[in-house]
Amino acid sequence: MARRNQLFFIVFGLLAGCGSLTRLSEPRIPSPRAAVSEPVARPATRTTALPRDNDILFHALSAAGVDYRQGGKSQQAGFDCSGLVAFVYREAYGLTLPHNTQAQSALGEPIGASELQPGDLVFFNTQRKPFSHVGIYIGEGRFIHAPREGSVVRNENLRARYWSTRFDGARRLMPMAIATDYTAPPKKPVVTYP
Repeated sequence: MARRNQLFFIVFGLLAGCGSLTRLSEPRIPSPRAAVSEPVARPATRTTALPRDNDILFHALSAAGVDYRQGGKSQQAGFDCSGLVAFVYREAYGLTLPHNTQAQSALGEPIGASELQPGDLVFFNTQRKPFSHVGIYIGEGRFIHAPREGSVVRNENLRARYWSTRFDGARRLMPMAIATDYTAPPKKPVVTYP
Protein backbone atom coordinates (compact mmCIF):
# COMPACT_ATOMS: atom_id res chain seq x y z
CA MET A 1 0.00 0.00 0.00
CA ALA A 2 2.78 2.43 0.93
CA ARG A 3 4.61 1.51 -2.27
CA ARG A 4 1.48 2.28 -4.33
CA ASN A 5 1.18 5.69 -2.68
CA GLN A 6 4.86 6.43 -3.33
CA LEU A 7 4.51 5.61 -7.04
CA PHE A 8 1.31 7.67 -7.28
CA PHE A 9 2.94 10.73 -5.73
CA ILE A 10 6.08 10.38 -7.86
CA VAL A 11 4.10 10.13 -11.09
CA PHE A 12 1.58 12.77 -10.00
CA GLY A 13 4.45 15.08 -8.99
CA LEU A 14 6.05 14.68 -12.40
CA LEU A 15 2.77 15.49 -14.12
CA ALA A 16 2.04 18.42 -11.85
CA GLY A 17 5.42 20.06 -12.46
CA CYS A 18 6.76 22.29 -9.73
CA GLY A 19 3.44 22.73 -7.93
CA SER A 20 3.17 21.59 -4.36
CA LEU A 21 1.05 18.60 -3.46
CA THR A 22 -1.55 19.02 -0.77
CA ARG A 23 -3.48 16.26 0.91
CA LEU A 24 -7.01 16.05 -0.41
CA SER A 25 -9.89 14.86 1.71
CA GLU A 26 -12.04 11.93 0.62
CA PRO A 27 -14.45 12.79 -2.19
CA ARG A 28 -18.03 13.67 -1.37
CA ILE A 29 -19.76 12.50 -4.47
CA PRO A 30 -23.52 12.37 -4.79
CA SER A 31 -25.09 8.94 -5.09
CA PRO A 32 -25.62 7.75 -8.65
CA ARG A 33 -28.79 8.90 -10.40
CA ALA A 34 -29.12 5.69 -12.37
CA ALA A 35 -28.16 2.24 -11.23
CA VAL A 36 -27.35 -0.63 -13.50
CA SER A 37 -30.12 -3.12 -12.86
CA GLU A 38 -28.76 -6.10 -14.78
CA PRO A 39 -26.79 -8.54 -12.63
CA VAL A 40 -23.34 -9.43 -13.83
CA ALA A 41 -22.91 -13.11 -14.65
CA ARG A 42 -20.31 -14.91 -12.58
CA PRO A 43 -18.10 -17.65 -14.03
CA ALA A 44 -18.97 -21.17 -12.94
CA THR A 45 -15.35 -22.07 -12.20
CA ARG A 46 -13.32 -20.97 -9.23
CA THR A 47 -11.03 -18.08 -10.01
CA THR A 48 -8.22 -16.15 -8.44
CA ALA A 49 -8.45 -12.36 -8.54
CA LEU A 50 -5.40 -10.38 -9.58
CA PRO A 51 -4.06 -8.04 -6.91
CA ARG A 52 -4.84 -4.36 -7.46
CA ASP A 53 -1.39 -3.01 -8.11
CA ASN A 54 0.47 -0.02 -9.49
CA ASP A 55 0.24 -1.20 -13.12
CA ILE A 56 -3.20 0.30 -13.61
CA LEU A 57 -2.08 3.68 -12.25
CA PHE A 58 1.13 3.63 -14.24
CA HIS A 59 -0.66 2.95 -17.55
CA ALA A 60 -3.44 5.44 -16.82
CA LEU A 61 -1.10 8.26 -15.84
CA SER A 62 1.30 7.54 -18.70
CA ALA A 63 -1.54 8.44 -21.10
CA ALA A 64 -1.83 11.99 -19.70
CA GLY A 65 -1.28 14.58 -22.42
CA VAL A 66 -2.28 12.30 -25.30
CA ASP A 67 -4.70 13.98 -27.74
CA TYR A 68 -8.40 13.19 -27.69
CA ARG A 69 -9.47 11.39 -30.84
CA GLN A 70 -12.99 10.03 -31.45
CA GLY A 71 -12.66 6.25 -31.77
CA GLY A 72 -9.01 6.41 -30.63
CA LYS A 73 -7.57 3.55 -28.66
CA SER A 74 -3.77 4.00 -28.57
CA GLN A 75 -1.21 6.56 -27.51
CA GLN A 76 -0.15 7.03 -31.13
CA ALA A 77 -3.69 7.50 -32.51
CA GLY A 78 -5.14 9.29 -29.46
CA PHE A 79 -7.96 8.24 -27.15
CA ASP A 80 -11.63 8.73 -26.59
CA CYS A 81 -12.93 8.00 -23.08
CA SER A 82 -13.81 4.32 -23.53
CA GLY A 83 -10.73 3.75 -25.69
CA LEU A 84 -8.53 5.03 -22.85
CA VAL A 85 -10.19 2.65 -20.37
CA ALA A 86 -9.88 -0.31 -22.76
CA PHE A 87 -6.19 0.53 -23.41
CA VAL A 88 -5.29 0.83 -19.72
CA TYR A 89 -6.98 -2.45 -18.73
CA ARG A 90 -5.43 -4.27 -21.70
CA GLU A 91 -1.94 -3.00 -20.87
CA ALA A 92 -2.22 -3.47 -17.09
CA TYR A 93 -4.08 -6.79 -16.96
CA GLY A 94 -4.26 -8.19 -20.50
CA LEU A 95 -8.04 -7.83 -20.22
CA THR A 96 -10.02 -6.99 -23.34
CA LEU A 97 -12.85 -4.53 -22.66
CA PRO A 98 -15.42 -3.30 -25.17
CA HIS A 99 -14.67 0.09 -26.74
CA ASN A 100 -18.06 1.42 -25.69
CA THR A 101 -19.01 3.32 -22.54
CA GLN A 102 -22.47 1.75 -22.24
CA ALA A 103 -21.00 -1.76 -22.49
CA GLN A 104 -18.26 -0.92 -19.96
CA SER A 105 -20.91 0.32 -17.51
CA ALA A 106 -22.36 -3.21 -17.34
CA LEU A 107 -19.06 -4.87 -16.42
CA GLY A 108 -17.80 -5.66 -12.94
CA GLU A 109 -19.67 -4.77 -9.80
CA PRO A 110 -21.30 -1.47 -8.84
CA ILE A 111 -19.66 0.29 -5.89
CA GLY A 112 -20.51 3.34 -3.85
CA ALA A 113 -18.56 6.58 -4.09
CA SER A 114 -17.17 6.05 -0.59
CA GLU A 115 -15.67 2.71 -1.71
CA LEU A 116 -13.65 4.07 -4.66
CA GLN A 117 -10.14 2.67 -5.09
CA PRO A 118 -7.55 3.44 -7.77
CA GLY A 119 -8.45 1.60 -10.96
CA ASP A 120 -12.23 1.76 -10.48
CA LEU A 121 -14.29 3.08 -13.39
CA VAL A 122 -16.31 6.26 -12.80
CA PHE A 123 -19.24 7.10 -15.09
CA PHE A 124 -20.90 10.38 -15.95
CA ASN A 125 -23.93 11.72 -17.82
CA THR A 126 -22.34 14.26 -20.17
CA GLN A 127 -24.60 13.89 -23.20
CA ARG A 128 -28.00 13.87 -21.53
CA LYS A 129 -27.96 10.09 -21.31
CA PRO A 130 -26.73 7.90 -18.45
CA PHE A 131 -23.24 6.42 -18.62
CA SER A 132 -22.18 8.50 -21.63
CA HIS A 133 -18.66 9.21 -20.30
CA VAL A 134 -16.12 7.12 -18.37
CA GLY A 135 -12.86 7.71 -16.53
CA ILE A 136 -10.50 5.80 -14.24
CA TYR A 137 -10.32 6.74 -10.56
CA ILE A 138 -6.67 7.39 -9.57
CA GLY A 139 -7.15 8.17 -5.87
CA GLU A 140 -7.36 11.26 -3.67
CA GLY A 141 -10.69 12.30 -5.24
CA ARG A 142 -9.29 12.46 -8.79
CA PHE A 143 -9.86 10.56 -12.03
CA ILE A 144 -8.18 10.48 -15.43
CA HIS A 145 -10.11 10.59 -18.69
CA ALA A 146 -10.17 11.71 -22.31
CA PRO A 147 -12.66 14.61 -22.09
CA ARG A 148 -13.59 15.86 -25.58
CA GLU A 149 -12.46 16.86 -29.06
CA GLY A 150 -9.68 19.46 -28.96
CA SER A 151 -8.38 18.43 -25.53
CA VAL A 152 -5.93 15.92 -24.10
CA VAL A 153 -6.12 13.07 -21.59
CA ARG A 154 -5.98 14.67 -18.15
CA ASN A 155 -6.96 14.18 -14.54
CA GLU A 156 -9.83 16.01 -12.88
CA ASN A 157 -11.34 16.44 -9.43
CA LEU A 158 -14.51 14.42 -8.79
CA ARG A 159 -15.68 17.14 -6.41
CA ALA A 160 -15.68 19.79 -9.14
CA ARG A 161 -19.24 21.00 -9.67
CA TYR A 162 -19.39 19.89 -13.30
CA TRP A 163 -18.37 16.30 -12.53
CA SER A 164 -20.17 15.86 -9.22
CA THR A 165 -23.51 16.90 -10.74
CA ARG A 166 -23.08 14.46 -13.64
CA PHE A 167 -21.76 11.47 -11.65
CA ASP A 168 -23.67 8.28 -12.60
CA GLY A 169 -21.86 5.70 -10.51
CA ALA A 170 -18.76 3.55 -10.33
CA ARG A 171 -17.86 -0.02 -11.19
CA ARG A 172 -15.04 -2.22 -9.97
CA LEU A 173 -13.48 -4.66 -12.39
CA MET A 174 -11.51 -7.45 -10.78
CA PRO A 175 -9.83 -9.27 -13.65
CA MET A 176 -9.55 -12.97 -13.12
CA ALA A 177 -6.08 -14.43 -13.30
CA ILE A 178 -6.48 -18.16 -13.80
CA ALA A 179 -9.58 -20.33 -13.75
CA THR A 180 -8.45 -23.30 -11.64
CA ASP A 181 -10.82 -25.76 -13.35
CA TYR A 182 -9.63 -24.76 -16.81
CA THR A 183 -7.41 -27.10 -18.78
CA ALA A 184 -5.14 -25.43 -21.27
CA PRO A 185 -5.57 -26.39 -24.92
CA PRO A 186 -2.94 -28.77 -26.23
CA LYS A 187 0.10 -27.15 -27.77
CA LYS A 188 0.71 -27.47 -31.48
CA PRO A 189 3.17 -30.24 -32.27
CA VAL A 190 6.64 -29.14 -33.17
CA VAL A 191 7.90 -30.74 -36.36
CA THR A 192 11.63 -30.92 -36.86
CA TYR A 193 13.47 -32.19 -39.88
CA PRO A 194 16.86 -33.95 -39.79
